[in-house]
Amino acid sequence: QVQLVESGGGLVQPGGSLKLSCAASRSIFSIYNMNWYRQAPEKQRELVATIFTDGSTRYADSVKGRFTISRDNAENTVYLQMNSLKPEDTAVYYCNAKNDYRRASYWGQGTQVTVSS
Repeated sequence: QVQLVESGGGLVQPGGSLKLSCAASRSIFSIYNMNWYRQAPEKQRELVATIFTDGSTRYADSVKGRFTISRDNAENTVYLQMNSLKPEDTAVYYCNAKNDYRRASYWGQGTQVTVSS
């Protein structure tokens, strides 16, 4: 089992920045890809960013150039730096750890991000 705890959400004005954190209960980054998803009201959950076990990253087109996913292996923590935030970035953001070979997927509880003036 893996526990994931997100933090860092809040209310920010358009154009502002937030940094989300996802702390894992143990060292998993060498075997689990780490994802950030988001879900806005009445919308499907959307994959925002991924950091793979080899450290490479991938982003949704809607956040490319504005969001950066990173990790600190020593702290067992994944981050999502969000810059130039827009009202349409408003959503609950979820951290996910996934290993397709083991058919394992773990989720955090989510953290609310609201972009509004």
